[in-house]
Amino acid sequence: MFAENVFPPIPSELIMPLAGFSAARGELDIVLATLAGSAGSLLGALFWYGIGRWLGEHERLKRFAEGHGRWLTLTPKEIDRARDWFERHGGKAVFLGRLVPAVRTFISVPAGVARMSLARVTLYSALGTVIWTALLSGAGFLLEDQYQRVAGWANPVSNAVVALLVIWYLYRVITFRKGG
Repeated sequence: MFAENVFPPIPSELIMPLAGFSAARGELDIVLATLAGSAGSLLGALFWYGIGRWLGEHERLKRFAEGHGRWLTLTPKEIDRARDWFERHGGKAVFLGRLVPAVRTFISVPAGVARMSLARVTLYSALGTVIWTALLSGAGFLLEDQYQRVAGWANPVSNAVVALLVIWYLYRVITFRKGG
């Protein structure tokens, strides 16, 4: 699960149901598998939080956006607005973001950029991560040898979310206006 967070193409939607299936067969303990998956996922989230903290000096990010904003799809003004929004809603964003494929990996970056405290980002990430991991491992446990059904349902949903994010990003790059 750590690798799933650091390298997003590895899908938690396959990893954790398989752990649940293995637990149903008596090869793993479901609680320990869920906790281990959650711990790995949380460590991956904290890795990206550290990247955000490293990137995060607000003025430096705005200067970068001034020169490369098209690829960030952000203007310096939008960075100010995003920072203000994240200061108001950051906890909810991190918690809910941990439940959405693709977003779950990168929501930690704006938390780091916004300098959200490590305690808050850890708390909200842990809550969202444990729920997500428990749902997936629980589904694999309940479905036992039919765990492929979880992947058969979750993978298309995850792929659709990723496809929508890519389409949104490309739209933003194509329609980017520097004054934004």
